[in-house]
Amino acid sequence: MDAKDEKRFNLALQINNFKASLVEFNKLVEQTTAQKKEERAGLFIPKEDAIDYDKFYTSVQQIFGPEVKNQDVKCFYRKLCNNPDASFDWCEIFGYFSTDEDSFTSQMDEENLVFLVSRKQRIVISGSRRRDVIKCIVKVPQLDLLITASQKGLITVFNSQMRVQTSTNVTDTSWITGCDYLGQLKRIVATTERTIIVWDYKAQGSSQEHYFVIKPMDHCLLCVCVVPMPDQLCRDDILLGDDGGFVNRFTVNSDDFGLRQAKTKKKLQTQVLDSKNFKSVKRKLHNDWVMKIRYIPALNCFGSCSLDSVHSLVLESLRRLEDNLPVREFAMPRGANSFCYCVKANVIVTGGDDKVLRLWHPNISTKPVGKLVGHMFSITEIVSNEKEQHVISLSSAKVFRVWDIQTLSVLQVFHDSQGGPGDMQIYSMVYDANHGMLITGSGVIDMYPLTRMIQDTKQVPHTHEREVNVTLYNKYFHQVLTICSESIIKVWELETGLQIYQILDPHGFNIELTCATIDESGYLFATGAYNGTVKIWDFGSGQELKMMPEGKDWVEEEHGLLRLFFLKPQVKHQHLILALERNGTIKVIQGKEDDIFLTVVWELPNAMPYLQFGSHIVHLKMSTKERAMAIPFPDVELIVQKTVSQQTNYSPAVNMDVNCIDVFQTEGYNLIVSGTLNGMIILWNFIAATVKEIYRPEDCFSTDPDLDPKRFQINDIMFLFRSPECVRRSSQDSICSSTQCDSSKGPQSSKGSKQSIHDTEVKGEQTDMVGEQQSTSRKQPASISSVEPQPPLLVTAHEDGHLRVWTLEGKLLKDILPFTKHSAISLTSLYTDSCCRILLAGNVEGHVILCSISSFMDPPHDEKKFKQLLSWRAHSLEIIQVIYVEDKQLVLTASIDGSVRLWNATGGHYCGYFGQRRMFELTQTSDFILPCDVNEYPIEIKEESKFTEKKQKYEYPLIFDRERWKKMSSMALLFKRSPPNPFEVQHDLKFFKSLSSPKIRRYALEGFMTENREAGIVFGSLPIYRVPSPTSLRFLPLIGSEAQRDSVEGVLVKKKGAHGHERSRRRSMKRNLVPQINLASSFFPTTPK
Repeated sequence: MDAKDEKRFNLALQINNFKASLVEFNKLVEQTTAQKKEERAGLFIPKEDAIDYDKFYTSVQQIFGPEVKNQDVKCFYRKLCNNPDASFDWCEIFGYFSTDEDSFTSQMDEENLVFLVSRKQRIVISGSRRRDVIKCIVKVPQLDLLITASQKGLITVFNSQMRVQTSTNVTDTSWITGCDYLGQLKRIVATTERTIIVWDYKAQGSSQEHYFVIKPMDHCLLCVCVVPMPDQLCRDDILLGDDGGFVNRFTVNSDDFGLRQAKTKKKLQTQVLDSKNFKSVKRKLHNDWVMKIRYIPALNCFGSCSLDSVHSLVLESLRRLEDNLPVREFAMPRGANSFCYCVKANVIVTGGDDKVLRLWHPNISTKPVGKLVGHMFSITEIVSNEKEQHVISLSSAKVFRVWDIQTLSVLQVFHDSQGGPGDMQIYSMVYDANHGMLITGSGVIDMYPLTRMIQDTKQVPHTHEREVNVTLYNKYFHQVLTICSESIIKVWELETGLQIYQILDPHGFNIELTCATIDESGYLFATGAYNGTVKIWDFGSGQELKMMPEGKDWVEEEHGLLRLFFLKPQVKHQHLILALERNGTIKVIQGKEDDIFLTVVWELPNAMPYLQFGSHIVHLKMSTKERAMAIPFPDVELIVQKTVSQQTNYSPAVNMDVNCIDVFQTEGYNLIVSGTLNGMIILWNFIAATVKEIYRPEDCFSTDPDLDPKRFQINDIMFLFRSPECVRRSSQDSICSSTQCDSSKGPQSSKGSKQSIHDTEVKGEQTDMVGEQQSTSRKQPASISSVEPQPPLLVTAHEDGHLRVWTLEGKLLKDILPFTKHSAISLTSLYTDSCCRILLAGNVEGHVILCSISSFMDPPHDEKKFKQLLSWRAHSLEIIQVIYVEDKQLVLTASIDGSVRLWNATGGHYCGYFGQRRMFELTQTSDFILPCDVNEYPIEIKEESKFTEKKQKYEYPLIFDRERWKKMSSMALLFKRSPPNPFEVQHDLKFFKSLSSPKIRRYALEGFMTENREAGIVFGSLPIYRVPSPTSLRFLPLIGSEAQRDSVEGVLVKKKGAHGHERSRRRSMKRNLVPQINLASSFFPTTPK
C-alpha cells in the first residue's frame, strides 16, 4: 500500500508541477505577445529585459526541462512573431500541432490529384456515322500526331493542337479492329475483321481518299501493332493477332504500293492486293482470342495477351514466330485483356477479367512480383506514365485508377459519369507523354490533363500578392529569400520550392523593404527599408539580431536605401554593411557584438560637383586617425584644385544621383564603382587614393524635351573578376581538352552541351587553338601555378538596352545590344557566376539574356569571344532580379508581377514558381512547358564554325567564255568573209570548245554584320552587302552579222540618194562591231540557186 500511495503522490505532484509550468508558460507567451505587438506598432522601447529568441528558449527550458527540442521552440516562436494575435496551444511547444482540416480531405484535394478531371476536354468527331465508336487510338510521339480509327471505318489524324489534319472513310463491310503508324513507309495501317488497310494520309487532292486493301486473311483480325525497325528502309513489319490465337508477322515494302499504283490506268478509291504476294509468318501461341499485341523495343521482343488462362501472356522475340521452340508464357486466371511495360521499373503490368493488376518481371514467369487490387469490374485497358512512374488502369465500368508503380499505392480514383447506357464502354486509352494527357476513346474523345500541366500552364504564377522587390539566394543553405512591396519576407527551399518560414512587417507596420543582402557565411542577412532603417537577421531562424532605427531629423524617403552589401569584417563578431541611399550617399553601417543597435561609422564624400565641372579625376586625402573599430575604407577628403573653372553650361534639372553601386575588395584592390542616373560611371580607388570618371555620355548634363530624360541611365553595374583559383581551373580544363583527356565522354551537340553550359566556350576554342595548345601543352603545367590574376572589368546595364564592358581605365571593350524579340529594351539586372564564365541580364519586358564570357575574360579580351547563347521570356512584366545557381545550372527570375520563377539555364525550360502546390522536379526537363502569361519560345543563338565550307553540290550551265574564244581563234578565221560549209564549223570555229562553266568568285560579295539593331529582330540582323562596281560592257559576237552587212550594202546600192550623215552612222556602227563572225550560215546553210 505504501508503494501505491507513493506512486499516487508522485503522480499528483507531477500533475501539479506541470499545471504550474503551464501557468508560467502562458505568462511567458503573454509577455512575448505583448512585446511583439508593441514592436509592430512602433511603440516598443528596447530594454535589457526584452525577450528575444535566446531568452525565450532559455525560459522554456527552465519551465519544461531540457527535453524540449530547439526546432519545436523555433517553430513556435516564429509563429508567435509572425501573428501575435493567433491562438496558441501549449502542445505546440512539444511539436504537436492541431489542425482543423481532415487529413484525407487534404490528401485528396484537387490540387494534389494526378489528373485534373474538372479540366477534361471532349472532342466529338464530325462526320462520324451514327452509333459509331472510337475503336483504336495511337499516339505517334516523333511526329506529335494522334491517329484514331472508328469502328465503322473513319480514320482521322489529329495534329499537336488536336485539330483534324486529315481523315478518310473506309468503305468496308466489316468493322475496324485496330490501327497503327508505319514509321518507314509513312502510312497508316488499319485492320478490319478480314482485311488490312494501308492509307497514305499525306496524299493531296483526289488521292487523299485512296487506300490499299490486302486480303484475304485466314482468321478474324483483332489487334495490330508495327515493329519499329529504324535500320530497315522502305520496309515495315506488322504484327497481327486474330481470333484463332495466332500471331502473324506481315512484311510490307514501299514497292508493294508505289509501283502498283503507277501501273493502274484508272485510279479507284480502293485497290485490292493479294495477301499471298506478301511475306508473312504466323504461329499459334494462344488457345483463345488475342486481345492485345505490342512490341517492346527496350526488351527487343513482342508481347501478346489472350483470354486463355494457361497462355495468358507470351513474351518472346520475333524469331520464335518462325520456329516451334518454347516461348515465355505467363499464366493468370481468366486471362489478360491488356498489358503494358514500364521501362524504369522493369515490370510488366497485366489486367483482365479477374479484376487484379499483376506486376511481372520479364524474366520470371512463374509468379508475379506484386499485385494491385481495387477494381470492382473487369480491367479493359492499361497504360503507363513513364516519367511519373504511374500506371493508369481502366475497368469496364469506366472507373480509372492511378497507381504508383514504385510504392504500389493508389493515387487517384475517378469515374467518367457522362454518357448514357449505350456509351458506357471505353474501347481504347492512350497516354500522351508529350502533352501530359490521358486520352480515351468511346463515342467521343475525352482528354484528362495532368494537374501539374494545368498548374504550370493555366494558373498565373504568384509568389507574393504584391510585386517582388528583392530576391536573394543562399548558396550554403540552398534556400531563396524573397521580399515583396508589402514587406513580407519569405524563405523557400530551392530543391522542392516549399516555404520554410515568413516574417510579416519586419521593419514595422506599413514600412516597405527595398533591399537586402546575405553575408558570405550564409548565416545572416540584412534588410533595408524606404525610411532608412536597417536590420540584421538570423537566416536559419528568422530572428532579428540588430537594427538601426530611423533618425529623428530624416526627411521622408530621402534616406531610403537602394543597395546593401556585407563587407569583410576586420574583427570577429563585427558586422559591416555598405549602403547606398536614395539621395546618392554611400555609407558604412557597423554592428558590434554587444550592441543591438547599428551605427553609421563612415560616409563617402560627394565628388559629383567636381567631376561635373570638367575634372575627370580627383585625388583623395587619406586620414591617419586611428579608429576604435577597424573598417576596410579609410577616412577620405577630396583634394580640390582651385584652378578648375566651373562650367555653367548644364541644366540643374538633370538628375545626377547614384543609381547603383558595386564593391570589390581583394588583395591589391579596394574599389567602389557607381553608376548615375545621367549615365556617368565613377570609380573610387582607395589604394591609388583617387576618384575618377570612367565614362560620361555626351550631353548628359543637358536636357532635351524631345528626348527621354532616362536615356543615359545606368540601371546596374558589376565587377567582373576571375580569381587565381578560377584561372588555374580554367587552364587545367583547357589543357585537358587539348590533350583529349575527355575523349571518352564522346562528342557534344552543336547546340552546346546540355550537361554543362560552361563548356560552350571550351568547345568553340578547341577548333581554333588545337595546334597551338598541343605545341604548348608541355609548357603549360609549369606556368599554371604562377598565373597572375587579371585586373577586374566593369559591366554595365543601360536604359537604352545596351550591355557594355569597360576596363578600370575607361576603355570600352564590348558594346552589345542583346538579341531578343524586340531590340533596345532597357536592362534592369546583372548577375555572374563565381568564375565569370556566364553573364545573365534581365530587361523590362521580362526577357532573360544569357551570355558566355569565359574566353572573353582572358586577355586581350577579344570582343568576338563575348557571345550570347540564349534568350527567353520569363515574365510578361519587368524583371527586377536574375540569379544563377551554379551547382544546379538553374536561373531564378523575380518580377514586379509578384512571382519568382525557376528555369533551366541550358535551354530556358520552365521548372515552376515558388508558391506552387506541386514540388519542383529539377531533374526532369523533357516536358517543355511555358507559364500561362508567356507564349514565346527560347531563342538559341548559334554560330557556324569558320572552318565549315559550303561545298557546291550542283553545276551551272555552260556559258560562252570570251577569253577561251580569243585563244582558240585565229585572226584569219575572225575576218573570214566567205561563209563556211555547215560541216566545217567544228573544225574551224570550235565554238563549243569555247564553252565553259561560269567562274563563280569564292567571295562574290563582301558581307558584314550591322551593329545597328534598332530596326528589330529581322531587319537588324540582315547583313549588308557591298557590290563592286560593274566592269564596262562589252559586245558579244553577233550571230549573222555578215549577212546583215551584205543586206545593208545592197540597200545602199539601191538607194544612191541617201543622206551622207546616215551613211557615216552606219560605217561607224560597222567599225564598232568588227571583228564579227557570221554563224547563221553555218547553222542555217543557204540553198543553191
